[in-house]
Amino acid sequence: MSAFIESYSFGNIVIKGNSYNSDVKIINGEVKPNWWRKEGHRLYPEDITDILESDCKVLVVGTGAYGVMKIDPTVEAACQEKGLKLEAYKTSEAVKRFNELMASGEKVAGAFHLTC
Repeated sequence: MSAFIESYSFGNIVIKGNSYNSDVKIINGEVKPNWWRKEGHRLYPEDITDILESDCKVLVVGTGAYGVMKIDPTVEAACQEKGLKLEAYKTSEAVKRFNELMASGEKVAGAFHLTC
């Protein structure tokens, strides 16, 4: 079985044969392109409302090639409240982790910042 996310490089991610040049979310295997946040380099609960409302059990966040995007503590609290396990990595590592979880059949969501 091929990886769900085929590749990632600064500013580009290839998912199931489609190339994206802006941040993306993936919820239950569905790609949500052109993901914008309230603040570009900070993640808040309102930026991931659709993930919080999903039945996913794990959220993998890609914080950018250099880990510049910070996760506000309110996101951790919101995930805990929903029983959603939060994992955050630089985006290249987040892609690997997301693919591992998808391959194992886990109900996983991803939120990937593609640049800094």
